[in-house]
Amino acid sequence: MRKKKILKIIACCLTIVFLTAAAVLGAELVLLHKIMGSTADPMRFLRTMNLLQRNFNGEVTTHQLFDGAIKGMVEAVGDPYTVYLNHKDYQQLSEMTNGSFGGIGIVFGKRGNDYVVISALEDNPGAQAGIKSGDIITGIDGKSTREMNMEQVANKIRGEQGTEVELELQDKEGRLRKVRVTRKEIKNPSVGGQLLPNTKIGYIRIAVFNENTGTDFAKKYKELEQQGMQALVLDLRSNPGGVFDAGVQVAGMLVPKGPIVSVIDRDGNKVTESSELEKVKYPLAVLVDHGSASASEIVAGAIKDTKSGKLFGVKTFGKGSVQSVYRLDSGTAVKITVAKYYTPSGVSIHNVGIEPDVKVELPEDAKVDVQLKAAEEYLLGELKK
Repeated sequence: MRKKKILKIIACCLTIVFLTAAAVLGAELVLLHKIMGSTADPMRFLRTMNLLQRNFNGEVTTHQLFDGAIKGMVEAVGDPYTVYLNHKDYQQLSEMTNGSFGGIGIVFGKRGNDYVVISALEDNPGAQAGIKSGDIITGIDGKSTREMNMEQVANKIRGEQGTEVELELQDKEGRLRKVRVTRKEIKNPSVGGQLLPNTKIGYIRIAVFNENTGTDFAKKYKELEQQGMQALVLDLRSNPGGVFDAGVQVAGMLVPKGPIVSVIDRDGNKVTESSELEKVKYPLAVLVDHGSASASEIVAGAIKDTKSGKLFGVKTFGKGSVQSVYRLDSGTAVKITVAKYYTPSGVSIHNVGIEPDVKVELPEDAKVDVQLKAAEEYLLGELKK
C-alpha cells in the first residue's frame, strides 16, 4: 500500500513537471508566433540545430552553429553591403576606420555578380603589383569568387603580414591575368597636399575618409592658405569612401550654406546634413574617377549640385547607400544598410555614379596627368578673371 502511494506521488510530480514544461514551451511558441507570424520557421531552425548536434559525424559547437545561422540570416537579405562581422572582421573594420589595417591595400565592391576593385591604395602592395581600379576579381588562390560572398572574398585576401595571396583579375578589355601579392600592414595617411609648382593653386589629395580626415583636411587647408593659396584642386580619385561624417565635414568646408546630403531611411524619415559656410572662398576643381565612391561621392555630389566647383575626370563608382554597424557583443557586429543618401538636388547616385562636368580620360600609359592638367588650366583661367 505504501509503495502505491509513493508511485502515485511520483506520477503526480511528473505530471506537474510535464504540464509546467508544456506551458513554458507553449508560452515560448506563442511569443515566437507573435514575433515571426508563425511557429513553423523557429521550430524548423531548432530541429535543424538539434539534428546537427546529435547526428553530424564530426565536431561542431553550439557557438559555430549560431555563428553560421547569424551569417546566413544576414546574407539572406541579398545586399552585398549588409554583412555579419565575426571577431576578426570587426577588428579589421575598426583598424581600417582608425587609419591602419592589414592586407594588400585594395578596396572592392560588388556590381552585379562581379567583385570590382574600387581602388588600389597608392604605395601599398596591391597597387605596386599592378592592380587597378575597374579590375574584376575572378579568383583567389585558385578558387573562383563566383560562389563567394563579400566577406569570404575579403577574408581570403586578408592574412598575416609576409604571406602571399594570388589573385586572378580580369581587366576592362576582358583579359585575364594572375598576380601574386605579399601582404603587409596597410598604413594609409588620409590627407596630403602642397602648392602646385609655380602657382598659387593648392592641391589636396584625400586617399580615404577615416575618423581623422575632417581634422586633417582642415589643417592642410589652413597650411596652404598661409602659403598663399588662391585656388584649390581636390583629388578624390581612387578614394573608396569610408566614414560618412568625415565626408560631410570636408564638404562643409567647401560648399556654401545649405544642404550637403540627405539621408532617407526605410520608413521615409529624412535627415539633411548642411553646411554653415557663408561663401565659397576659392575657385575649386575636383578630380574623380571610377574608384571614387561613397563618402567621396557625397563630397563630389555636393560640389557639383551647388556649383561650388567643377568635376574633372570620369564617372564615379555609384555607392549611394549608408551602413550602420551594430555590436552584438564585445567582438562581433552586423553592418546593415539602413538608408540611401541623396545629393542636394535630390538625386540618388546608387548604382549610377556622378558624371563629371568635364570628362577627361587618363590613358594607362600617360606620361602626364592630363586630368590634373585640365583642372589646373581651368583654375588658372578662373584666377585671371
